[in-house]
Amino acid sequence: MHQYIPNNEDQRSAMLAQIGAGSIHELFDSIPNEAKLVGELNLPASMSEAQVIGMLNSLAGKNINAQDHTCFLGAGVYDHLVPSVINHLLLRQEFYTAYTPYQPEISQGTLQAIFEYQTMTCELTGMDVSNASLYDGSCAVADAALMACAVTRRSEVLTAKNINPQSMEVLETYTKYNDIKSLEFGYKDGVADAEDLKSKINENTAAVIVQTPNFFGIIEDIEEIIDIAHQNKSLVIVSCDPISLALLTPPGDLMADIVVGEGQPLGNGLNFGGPYLGFFAAKEKLVRKIPGRVVGETTDKNGKRGFVLTAQTREQHIRREKATSNICSNQALNALTAAIYLTALGKQGLIGAAQLCLQKAHYAYNKLIAAKKFSPVFSAPFFKEFALKYDGDIGELNKKLLEHKIIGGYDLGKDYPQHKNTWLLAVTEKRTKAEIDKLAELAVSI
Repeated sequence: MHQYIPNNEDQRSAMLAQIGAGSIHELFDSIPNEAKLVGELNLPASMSEAQVIGMLNSLAGKNINAQDHTCFLGAGVYDHLVPSVINHLLLRQEFYTAYTPYQPEISQGTLQAIFEYQTMTCELTGMDVSNASLYDGSCAVADAALMACAVTRRSEVLTAKNINPQSMEVLETYTKYNDIKSLEFGYKDGVADAEDLKSKINENTAAVIVQTPNFFGIIEDIEEIIDIAHQNKSLVIVSCDPISLALLTPPGDLMADIVVGEGQPLGNGLNFGGPYLGFFAAKEKLVRKIPGRVVGETTDKNGKRGFVLTAQTREQHIRREKATSNICSNQALNALTAAIYLTALGKQGLIGAAQLCLQKAHYAYNKLIAAKKFSPVFSAPFFKEFALKYDGDIGELNKKLLEHKIIGGYDLGKDYPQHKNTWLLAVTEKRTKAEIDKLAELAVSI
């Protein structure tokens, strides 16, 4: 019998008798015998708590991590500082175990946390309204495209080729099964090509998607892209790094219609690939089409401040055919992490973190260029990530650096064959001058 089911033999017999079954096995007669497990599972013998902890620590020790290694790998996920206050607050049981706030009268804490997160997201992006977050940045891009098509009643989206390749893959999956045509326009010197966009945009283009800083780390001039799209009555979706918004003009101030991105840099760790946080903000006129949910502020019958689910566009809340998204989690814990991070740093702290990223990235860039084994790939301005051409094999370089406990950059050739042996390096505020100098020294000697 299954030891993890608490019913004893008498209870099991009573339940079987009630339903007219002679044994538990009779309940599964519809399953072919050849599909049933015969004998015991091939599992090790049971262990004590101390033995289990030891085994798990041993397995974890086989992983390469950013605590024991210096990380220069970015490509969409970044090794930023995670203030210790985040876990102190995040692991409180009222947050850690909170579920969907279906009943506002008993979910005020969760609703307020989401409301504060939405407010901060709007302030960062320059937009009017934010939702309660999506799975990750790629899902946010794809959901924004579906929303744009629903709003404009058009069925094509045009995306710059220099956005995160993972976002492009998710976008193609979403559009393929929603009868939407996903097209691309090119880039020059790493920057989205406005002339190519002009030649491809048409009366059926629902939205133009651009990323800044883009996948190469380059800061885009999105104003021209926005002008071209709006002249065609197309919406503009901007995917961006939230840390960069501390220094750059928010896309909303430049008249972008939808702003999305990966919220992982906002206090969420690398987490071996997840869970992450897709933020999503838009102009007020689009609020009824935003996927997920939107928490709003109100007053109760006594005039006291309170919070409610203002918009509930998920199929769990409304009729399935009227739902704008089937996302069944709002990543509230990750959103709370972002809210705590932004609160802990404050405006000046976030600006300071962004400035350190910018300055250290440029220091690393110049240091590596001076090493003579690397050459510039693009001349456009960058934020915290940059691409360099290497005169050897990137895979071998990264392998050798690992021997010195350094996680090297991303090989752009994996996604862009024309950029073979091109190294994409990310430098966050965590990297020290000594770590950058060591990277440059080893890269020359390897």
